[in-house]
Amino acid sequence: MASNSNGLARLDGKVALITGASSSIGAGTAVLFSKLGARLALTGRNTDNLKKTSGFCEKISSEKPFLLSGDVRNESFIKELVDKTIENFGQLDILVNCAGIVVVGTIETTSLEQYDKVFNVNVRSIYHLTMLCVPHLIKTKGNIVNISSVNGVRSFPGVLAYCMSKSAIDQFTRCTALASKQVRVNSVNPGVIKTEIHKRGGMSDEDYNKFLERTKTTHALGRPGEVDEVASMVAFLASDNASFITGTSTPIDGGRHAMCPR
Repeated sequence: MASNSNGLARLDGKVALITGASSSIGAGTAVLFSKLGARLALTGRNTDNLKKTSGFCEKISSEKPFLLSGDVRNESFIKELVDKTIENFGQLDILVNCAGIVVVGTIETTSLEQYDKVFNVNVRSIYHLTMLCVPHLIKTKGNIVNISSVNGVRSFPGVLAYCMSKSAIDQFTRCTALASKQVRVNSVNPGVIKTEIHKRGGMSDEDYNKFLERTKTTHALGRPGEVDEVASMVAFLASDNASFITGTSTPIDGGRHAMCPR
């Protein structure tokens, strides 16, 4: 099986739809998929950033990604996204559900409005998009990679709704692994990764720097992770090298899931 210099299998001819591609893990995954030869449909809320991601991909690949910016909470947008992806490429082989948000709060401080927002983005939109993509993935015997979190398998204070949403995604991954249809479904569960998601959730620069500093003790490897490290795991699970892997939630967290409070 052909691979590139970093050992990842090629994705030549595969059509991948990636949400949350305007930043962070979604953007990094899009760029890596371009290097591996995939044809891309990308979406994100920030149109300018989505175009920047596309620009990086275009420098690598001869085929320009298909872009459609919008809000994944919007049902008509999700349907348009799937319809236009199939219209442009005629098939779908890989779905990467990467869009997500963090809201800070406990049971005492998280409002129902905040709870609904987190679940509408992190769970409901993934449910809806996957539901519409599955008929096309069955045709290609394709696969799905969901971006979950270590928060899905461990409890952390101050991010109640987020932890709950990621636990839901892990269960969703197991329940939708369509073995009888040969559609693989897996999730990756990152620990602290250097992205903008925490700042977008309301964390100040000072608090974020302290948050990263704490990874020296909260992560067994003593550091936060990089976007490229998560993207490589996504690419592996999406490739034929993972042909016998389905229904898994794979930690990529520097050992944080195995750590005990101290």
